[in-house]
Amino acid sequence: MSIVTQRLADLGLTLPKAAAPVANYVPFIRSGNLVIVSGQICFGPDGTIAPAHKGKLGEGVSTEAGFEAAKLCALNVLAQVEAAVGDLDRGVVQCLRLGGFINAAAGFHALAPIMNGASDLMVAVLGDRGRHARSTVGVAGLPLDAAVEVEAIFEVK
Repeated sequence: MSIVTQRLADLGLTLPKAAAPVANYVPFIRSGNLVIVSGQICFGPDGTIAPAHKGKLGEGVSTEAGFEAAKLCALNVLAQVEAAVGDLDRGVVQCLRLGGFINAAAGFHALAPIMNGASDLMVAVLGDRGRHARSTVGVAGLPLDAAVEVEAIFEVK
């Protein structure tokens, strides 16, 4: 069993199948030793967004649900990277950057703790290779009314 698979299993998680795009874009682009992953929303293992992960933080979506939604986004990012490189253990050099978009009600400012769901998962799964630069932005809406969306850039072999 790979190190990444074992770490996911230890967390009670499995890598989902890479999600198909929901509009006119590709899920990732590989350019040289970089993989740029398009924004991934919080699809669960069944390929749908749970009701708890739809809507706005600070207006119907709890901080706990937002944190979990960000974790799901990170899992979906990793699924796209695996699709790009074939093997996360051998193919990933470093997660360079995560960009987080939080569907937030006016006045909701606790964006960073929500995005920690994605950041914490990346480090838990990839170890030091998961440490990254990050931006987190509150937005008025996201595709399919998702609570969180995460994009990423990885250095790969």
